[in-house]
Amino acid sequence: MAKSIKQLFGYAIVAFMACLLAVACTPTNNTTSTTSNSPTTSGTQTPIPIGIAVAQTSNVALLGQEQVTGAKIAEAYFNKRGGINGTPIRLIFQDTAGDEQGAINAFNTLIAQDKVVGIVGPTLSQQAFSADPIAERAGVPVIAPSNTAKGIPQIGKYIARVSAPVAVVAPNAIEAALKINPQIKKVAVFFAQNDAFSKSETGTFQETVKQKGLELATIQTFQTTDTDFQSQVTNAINIKPELIIISGLSADGGNLVKQLRELGYKGLIIGGNGLNTSNLLPVCKALCDGIIIAQAYSPEMKNEVNTAFHQLYIEQNKKEPPQFTAQAFTSVQVFVESLINLDKTAKLVTLALPQLRTQLNDTLLAGKYITPLGEISFTPEGEIIQKQFFVAQIKMEPDGNSGKFTFIQ
Repeated sequence: MAKSIKQLFGYAIVAFMACLLAVACTPTNNTTSTTSNSPTTSGTQTPIPIGIAVAQTSNVALLGQEQVTGAKIAEAYFNKRGGINGTPIRLIFQDTAGDEQGAINAFNTLIAQDKVVGIVGPTLSQQAFSADPIAERAGVPVIAPSNTAKGIPQIGKYIARVSAPVAVVAPNAIEAALKINPQIKKVAVFFAQNDAFSKSETGTFQETVKQKGLELATIQTFQTTDTDFQSQVTNAINIKPELIIISGLSADGGNLVKQLRELGYKGLIIGGNGLNTSNLLPVCKALCDGIIIAQAYSPEMKNEVNTAFHQLYIEQNKKEPPQFTAQAFTSVQVFVESLINLDKTAKLVTLALPQLRTQLNDTLLAGKYITPLGEISFTPEGEIIQKQFFVAQIKMEPDGNSGKFTFIQ
């Protein structure tokens, strides 16, 4: 028995020495400290994490859900094409809900916990003014897919947007309305006073109304959480406007349209960018018919990537892709193509995460991209440079339950 114990002890000593030799003979990896903070490691296919911070819940979810769809289509599309020179991307979704605190929480989690290389989001400009400074301080590039309020790129050098500013897009809708009805004289304006984007957008609409020599007959305010607009609608109808312009979100905006029609308004209606979604249709149904909305995207855009995006979206959803989905796809595309270009000049695996984020931001601002939105690029400040814009009018089917955006300009 003693001999057996001595033999076992001897075997253990031999095994222990073998382990020490194995460790000693293993080559030292000099890049360990760098790659531990990097999204990829040499010899592996660890996906590169990109954050998606959009509204998946709350009254803003009608917009955010379209953005989730666009981002997921982009993830599958670009990974199928090889990702980042052979390394896939991985989208990490955080729900911002519909308020500032939700966006702040989502950004903090993506930056500190998920260690993403960049962020697409948030859904609302109101949220961006609170959350973007967090990314700016952390040196994390942000691409805004739907923040069109004045001042977004000016938040900092890490903040860019693929959503054209409201001052560029909104006036096109008024021009289209005047072509449909040159007799327009009086205009009534409605806007959500608790939403930064709506306040920014209505300022552009009101200024354009004055520039066109039209009478700004009344300005009515509401909250994005409102459902009863009878008082505001009655006030507007009493001055007999030929055109009404609404800046709000899809849920409140759709209910406002519905009540305007139910109380007898028969003139033209312009919806702002917050109403620029097919999710508006179930809210006002047949009464959505005829709403005019300026667009930064057309499904008819002729280029390879939009053809692919358009086909993939229709296969999944059996309808035309909306602007918010196209802009989310484009945001992911900009990050992907910028990462590909950066990897060709400075291998991503050699960069610590802070370096990667900074160099990625520099690369994306310097690039040009052929996207579903057409050809785009950025100013040094992060403002989108986009060549083409459109105007659509909603045409509802006779059943009143389905419809589409018909491009008129």
